[in-house]
Amino acid sequence: MTAAAPPPEALQAPLVVEFPFTRSLGPVQSAFLTGLRERTVLGVRTEAGGVLVPPVEYDPVTAAELRELVEVAVTGTVTTWAWNPEPRTGQPLATPFAWVLVRLDGADTALLHALDVPGPEAVRTGLRVRIRWAAERAGAITDIACFEPYESSPQDSTTPHDGRFEEPVTGIVAPARLDYTYSPGRAQTRYLHGLAERRTVGERCPSCAKVYVPPRGACPTCGVATTDQVEVGPRGTVTTFCIVNIKAKNLDIEVPYVYAHIALDGAGLALHGRIAGIPYDEVRMGLRVEPVWSEDGRYPDHYRPTGEPDADYDTYKELL
Repeated sequence: MTAAAPPPEALQAPLVVEFPFTRSLGPVQSAFLTGLRERTVLGVRTEAGGVLVPPVEYDPVTAAELRELVEVAVTGTVTTWAWNPEPRTGQPLATPFAWVLVRLDGADTALLHALDVPGPEAVRTGLRVRIRWAAERAGAITDIACFEPYESSPQDSTTPHDGRFEEPVTGIVAPARLDYTYSPGRAQTRYLHGLAERRTVGERCPSCAKVYVPPRGACPTCGVATTDQVEVGPRGTVTTFCIVNIKAKNLDIEVPYVYAHIALDGAGLALHGRIAGIPYDEVRMGLRVEPVWSEDGRYPDHYRPTGEPDADYDTYKELL
């Protein structure tokens, strides 16, 4: 009996998912962010008479539209907190700080931000604090640099505000970023090792016989492990596609280009891939394609037409 080969060592790699989120602002959010630029904190009054900070445009209880703005104090009380010993890139402070929920005087809800204190022993629920404004402000939540301890007595009064400022902020761009270490697991590790040999290897479900590429280690339909290795392709068929007209950051590909679902021969579902070697407006469903490997040969850089006749729709309609 021949001993089974040991499973390949699982791979790991750092991964960053990053994109800018652009949104326009309605009258309430515009007034709130413009107010921060002017060192003014605005809340909105609910139908029941409470004051929400940050303000929202609709009453969370009745769903009624809210427009009555009021100015609240820049001082408040910590309602709860958590210590952050290792600040990450993009967080409010570069030194250890506390995340705090602060109910500003005059507000009935709490605002999440950073508290600048020397250590966790300096934080407590009920601590009185005030806003430390950023030196340069542009109409964003970062106009509040952080909170800092401040001895004062709570104030319950609010002042009506019309929400009008010169040059109001009408839109924001909020960068979203997620850094983590990705481990593909044994099934996808075997798949990636196969790509390094210019082979596309999937796994077959022993129950329904569907071949998954990339493999997932288990069949999501039958709930059983997929251990049978199956080499598919390398050629395949375009099932659906889209034309990309927006250039992605750090991606050296000229627009427009085509991104498609490609059903490799022998696979039970389609994978994603870029189509090149053909004008973007000539890409079509049923187009037969083959991989063009990256310079280091570790993965297909894109797929190009094979020159074969288009596949009949009935051969790939179940893979749409």
